[in-house]
Amino acid sequence: MTHNDFTPTQSPLETSKTVVDSQNDYFDPRNINDIITNPNVGSSSRNIINEDDDLNSQSGHKSKKHNDINEHDIELQSISSNDTVRNQSPNTQDDKNDSKEAMFANDDIDYPEGGLQAYLVVFGVFMGLTPTFGILNTLGAIETYISENQLNDIPSSTTSWVFSVFLFVNFTSCIFSGTFFDRNGARIPLIVGTLLFCGGLFATANCKTVWQFILAFGVLCGFGNGTTLSPLVSVVPHYFNKRRGLFISIASTGGSAGGIIFPIMLRKLYDTVGFAWGMRIFGFVCLACHSIGIAFARERLPHQKSNKTTLQKILSYTYAFDINSFKEWKFVFVVLGCTFAEVSVTTTATYYTSYTRVQGTSLSTAYLLTTLVNVGGIPGRWITGYLSDKIGRFNVMIFTLTFTFTVVLVILLPFGHHQGALYAFSLIWGFATGSIFSLLSVCCGQVSKTEDFGKRYSTMYFIVAFGTMASIPIGGAIIGDRSVASFNHFMIFSALTALAAAIFYSIGKFVCVGFGLKTKF
Repeated sequence: MTHNDFTPTQSPLETSKTVVDSQNDYFDPRNINDIITNPNVGSSSRNIINEDDDLNSQSGHKSKKHNDINEHDIELQSISSNDTVRNQSPNTQDDKNDSKEAMFANDDIDYPEGGLQAYLVVFGVFMGLTPTFGILNTLGAIETYISENQLNDIPSSTTSWVFSVFLFVNFTSCIFSGTFFDRNGARIPLIVGTLLFCGGLFATANCKTVWQFILAFGVLCGFGNGTTLSPLVSVVPHYFNKRRGLFISIASTGGSAGGIIFPIMLRKLYDTVGFAWGMRIFGFVCLACHSIGIAFARERLPHQKSNKTTLQKILSYTYAFDINSFKEWKFVFVVLGCTFAEVSVTTTATYYTSYTRVQGTSLSTAYLLTTLVNVGGIPGRWITGYLSDKIGRFNVMIFTLTFTFTVVLVILLPFGHHQGALYAFSLIWGFATGSIFSLLSVCCGQVSKTEDFGKRYSTMYFIVAFGTMASIPIGGAIIGDRSVASFNHFMIFSALTALAAAIFYSIGKFVCVGFGLKTKF
């Protein structure tokens, strides 16, 4: 087949069509010229038309070739195909390595990768995640106080339902706020979620019984917190692709900051003004942080316009669960890995303060150890976020989860009765779990298109919600009489769930790019 130049009067791109095989196809507009000008790339049925006479005479061609461009000129292959356009170039080995990384990444041509607006968004998300993630890192401080005061005559397996319901409602509500964000932006869910969350904290201040705590803290705070979670996590990928892991890690450091400040603040407030006013002041601090988040955290990419009526839009949220995502095995294993990782981290964070109390520490020392967990989480989020962009997000996640499993077995179980070992474990485990929290969303984004990230992230956490709802009562049942031996059994349970998460992420990587240790993914 002869390849020549186009005549100036032809507009072949106007008559060509882009055929996308499935929702997982990623189209790179930078490849258009290569597809058109290279006869060996793309569809084998491609024909090039009408050469320019002057150019032909200079190149030694005496006659014109009259060919036609096929209407289905440019075809994109499925993302699951091993033969990509980039792999058809002569430098096959180098291109294969590049394509493995690019296969699941979005086109970065439109990403600012910085600038004032992008950095303000990161700051806004940081402030918003300070209470949103911070409350998850403060559950231990709240659980310990109400277990020793308002609910001191209630078994751990019953008290655990307060926090189980909170985590379940928190994660299930993500699916609606994530879908709403994809269609309408971040502002409305952030405002609604802030009002519900802070209102729930004010109501929690007056609670005396289990059912009151479940309704105020579990349901109201959980729904409000979950409503803010998806929009806050989803706006950063609108501005960064190549450095996405780093800046999501920086933004999520707000959760560690909240985990450092809030337990100490509550401990002081409990002693000075009591539980009721302590929770109210906590609510006002969270309101201030969320207000800054609302002001700066905003999306960049446009939303699709819909001609649906208001009723049709409301009913469409019943389909917010992205069931089609589970047709992709890579997403299935990411969801399983995320579920077991969250179970490991959240259950341990909920009961760790009580664990240190059982080991003989004072109440002030127990709160200090909880704070050190979040201190360790700050460098954990930053360092692993940076490394994830360099050596692969799945690679760092797998290592971190395996490291978490090892730390529990090597430090906590044999030496947990030594206060020095508890200080060391708090910092090291905090480093590891801070890394896990920051990479969960990044690994989801690794196998998702940016415009679908909010929905898929929310769908993932809808599944996670059921895991955490079951795990907190299971943990409470294992703890039982709150003896040292029972708490050690619980820590073994936590370590094994971290190991299971590492296995699922490893399988997910294998599905995408194989098991090569040097493969960046």
